[in-house]
Amino acid sequence: MTGEGPRRLHKRRRTRWMIAGTATVVALGVGTAVVLTRVSSGSAVASPQGPAPIQTAEVTRTDLADKRSVSGKLGYGVETTLAGRKQGTITGLPAIGDVLDRGESVYKVDAKPVPLFHGDIPMYRPVGPGVSDGPDVRLVEENLRALGFGGFGTPDEKFTTATANAVKKWQKALKLEQNGTVDVGDVVITTGSFRVSTLLASLGSQGGTDVLKYTGVNRGVTVRIKAEQRDSAKPGAKVTVSVGGKQATGTVQQVTLAPPDDNQGMPGQDQGTKFDVSITLDDPAAITAPDASSVDVRFTVRSQKGVLTVPVGALLALAEGGYAIEVVEGAARRLIPVRTGLFADGKVEVSGPDLREGMRVVTTS
Repeated sequence: MTGEGPRRLHKRRRTRWMIAGTATVVALGVGTAVVLTRVSSGSAVASPQGPAPIQTAEVTRTDLADKRSVSGKLGYGVETTLAGRKQGTITGLPAIGDVLDRGESVYKVDAKPVPLFHGDIPMYRPVGPGVSDGPDVRLVEENLRALGFGGFGTPDEKFTTATANAVKKWQKALKLEQNGTVDVGDVVITTGSFRVSTLLASLGSQGGTDVLKYTGVNRGVTVRIKAEQRDSAKPGAKVTVSVGGKQATGTVQQVTLAPPDDNQGMPGQDQGTKFDVSITLDDPAAITAPDASSVDVRFTVRSQKGVLTVPVGALLALAEGGYAIEVVEGAARRLIPVRTGLFADGKVEVSGPDLREGMRVVTTS
């Protein structure tokens, strides 16, 4: 190494100084480190005036994150279809853009409101006097108490006389039949408030049809990804969203299978399974672009914490294989072999027994 180092260093210095002619770029490794070999063009060139000043950079310890960009759309997230379960004729519908909260009427059947309850499970049976214990009883009691109709104590899975009385008071407030029972189609259940995005039914439609589509209430981004990209788009993962020169951070909220029709490619082509990713903006006011604007979303594929890094342009490909960096020590320079790790944002993770934070290295960028 010591015998070859000066000759290799001398050759590298001449390559830097002699910039006339044509340079052939040979990609190495991941394609970011290169060796420049000067090739004569066969024509006369002016003699160089002298060596150009070298560029140096410091070996720093930092976090690296390899990110991949995917195009998305600004809006209110993935749409969910709401199926009607109340038998009868639809006589009232919300407007597109309406935000509905717990207790509000989502639509009307036979001139009677079908209000919104919050919960994680659907109604799967009538909940009323004589019903056996179950999580749907707790769901009804939690919503009644949130709406101001209590008297049964802490919500639990037991339906009592006090629960029936609370149901009747709630029914009276809505001008419904006061029978003390909440039937399967009497309420709409979602995990939270929602925004009406599309109307599927019309006045006069049967109550058992698909009524509408809804989204979350906060502005966000929707991205469609391939199955192999799911590992970087898990709920809770942080992303960067860019549009119109502005940048904001976001959080993955939900990943759902894309509709079957959207998973179909052209005849004879296998497009593979795809997923819709719903992302909320950490600061909704940070992005002011109009709805449906195309945005760039960057997912973190891999990251490393607290590693030594240098600019990618500091890497030298060794003839015998591997990489080195050229360290500047006062008026002297020497080559240090290094192992490379993660490449990201023009930097590369490097390690080696002779490498130290704060060293200065020769770089082309």
